[in-house]
Amino acid sequence: MHRRLIGLLAAAALVVGAVALAATAALGSTAAARHASAGKYTIYLSNNFLGNDWRQQMERVAKVAVGEPPLAGRVDLHIENVANTVQAQISSLNDIIQTKPNAILVDAGSATALNPTLDRACAQGILVISFDQVVTDKCAYKVQSDWNAIPRVQAAWLAEMLHGKGNVFMDLGLAGAPISTQITNGYKAVLKKYPGIKVVGTFNGNYALGPEQSGVANLLSAHPDVDGILTQGYGSGALKALEQAGHKPVPVTGFSYNSSAVDCAKTAGASCILGANPAYLSAFAIKLAVDTLDGTKAKNPGNVLLYTPYLTTNPIKITGYGYATMQKIVLGKTAFPDLAPGLTLPVSPTWVKITPQAAAG
Repeated sequence: MHRRLIGLLAAAALVVGAVALAATAALGSTAAARHASAGKYTIYLSNNFLGNDWRQQMERVAKVAVGEPPLAGRVDLHIENVANTVQAQISSLNDIIQTKPNAILVDAGSATALNPTLDRACAQGILVISFDQVVTDKCAYKVQSDWNAIPRVQAAWLAEMLHGKGNVFMDLGLAGAPISTQITNGYKAVLKKYPGIKVVGTFNGNYALGPEQSGVANLLSAHPDVDGILTQGYGSGALKALEQAGHKPVPVTGFSYNSSAVDCAKTAGASCILGANPAYLSAFAIKLAVDTLDGTKAKNPGNVLLYTPYLTTNPIKITGYGYATMQKIVLGKTAFPDLAPGLTLPVSPTWVKITPQAAAG
């Protein structure tokens, strides 16, 4: 009986030892996985166009972001700029895929033409994130501003500033550009709710100061009684046209270029709201890639909307059109007279410290 008890105790000890070894192995495996997830990822950024201030700032912000916490030491970033043709970007992407990076970020020259190439990347286990100008490929993330909400919030703000009555000019943007149509439709959808507001003239601002200013100036000669202006560009071009015509400022919508915010703050009596398509979309895409590769964010390709505060001289509460948080335009804090006019505001997401000076280069 005594010998049998000793045998049973010895067997139990062996079982306990085996369980302990298995647990140790499991913990070691988990630790190894965590160590791997905390390593440095190779990420390529494919950009099809570098000919404006936004794209240049987008690349500067990406470089700054990977050198600051929480991304510092986590990313080996390569930026590939190509000629503004679909074929050039496809060729570059093919070369990138051969290097087998962990992730590819794409500011795309076409919503559809890159899809077969990006499908090959996904099939090889490469994470694909499109941003700004996004693709339709199902395997790719699509990181962008909420272009359905932005023009609606701006138009609702203008309607509130006019107390639901008045004559307005509307900028139709760049002829043939899908985003111009989307913004125009957003403006019109809101104005339908305000029968007291009449669109008395339209113009094509072409996302440039000159055409915006001349477009408003031409309309003013026939409609000096204008009460508000919906632009798709700077807004400050509209303010300059009003000033040159001897017209008092009227509420104006635009987008958050530094020059626009500065002009709105400096122009006596000006009322402005500036929507944002921040250049830090690139930094946001990089962090999404790292979080997904780490496994801290579940892999779920699809639409990812970035919500950015509106800059305005007159913060008011707008509801019913999506995210509508507003920040007051303040010189030296949210607008910077000493920095480049083409700087896009705001310059930094909340999770990293990117100064206006670094974003401006």
